[in-house]
Amino acid sequence: MERILEVNDLHVSFHTYAGEVKAVRGVNFYVNKGEAVAIVGESGCGKSVTAQSLMKLIPMPPGEIKQGEILFQGENIVNKTNKEMEAIRGKDIGMIFQDPMTSLNPTMTVGNQIVEGLVKHQKMSRSAAHSRAIELLEMVGIPQPDKRVDQYPHQFSGGMRQRAMIAIALACSPKLLIADEPTTALDVTIQAQILELMKELQKKMDTSIILITHDLGVVAEVCDRVIVMYAGKVIETGTVDDIFYNPQHPYTKGLLRSVPRLDLNKDEPLTPIFGTPPDLLRPPVGCGFTARCESAMRVCQEIDPELTEVSKTQQTACWLQHPLAKSRIGS
Repeated sequence: MERILEVNDLHVSFHTYAGEVKAVRGVNFYVNKGEAVAIVGESGCGKSVTAQSLMKLIPMPPGEIKQGEILFQGENIVNKTNKEMEAIRGKDIGMIFQDPMTSLNPTMTVGNQIVEGLVKHQKMSRSAAHSRAIELLEMVGIPQPDKRVDQYPHQFSGGMRQRAMIAIALACSPKLLIADEPTTALDVTIQAQILELMKELQKKMDTSIILITHDLGVVAEVCDRVIVMYAGKVIETGTVDDIFYNPQHPYTKGLLRSVPRLDLNKDEPLTPIFGTPPDLLRPPVGCGFTARCESAMRVCQEIDPELTEVSKTQQTACWLQHPLAKSRIGS
């Protein structure tokens, strides 16, 4: 399959008064054309920093992409200037931000915020762009789009603001759509509608999607593959079936155990992952999950495991899956 995005050995740090926060530490992954890939993990694992780095939206300073490459359609965008990135953002890569109320401009009508991108990237006249904005609002399911196009964000409900954000992100038919927690602030009914909308638009426009979330139910609904992050690193990757039915990393197993399930006894308590993530001001030498892992060995504290191939579609960074560890456990 054609790869639209490839991230190799990405390191992102933030320089603070307390020291260097190593937020992303050697991340590798890829996205194929027309594919939906989820990046999951708890807060602070590096999901959103990774996503924002893909569009070079990290404020520099205090942020810094220390090393690595981000290949979009074969071109390394790490070395591009802000002016060069402006030609890519919105046109080739669209982004749905986490909180639409703070991401939309309160001083501009929703229509004008869509028109802006169309005029800049598609070279449309303002009247043609205004008509296209109405079409886009209708496409994302906003009622009376001809009236809503001239309204301000505060006149929209939470669900409608999120739909407007999707319309802005899709206005120029981007090849890659990054959705950062797109359903976090929405109730369950609206959440289902937004997910259905994203799936429909992906099929219609053949857009690749990167979905940043901590909600595993959302992942099962929308995505083809899953990337699990912890302490700024990728610790497991696989298809949705691999991750949900055959998780290999203790952290992935812990995430799945902490999700409520309808097929289990309702009186059975959820099993949380005890402890806290490591401090990325002073990241651990070995595996970042060692202090919280019931199966930790001495090697876990001393050497960080590399991704080991479990199957053709699944990899995990865990010493328990290393061929040498398996042979010793078997004996």
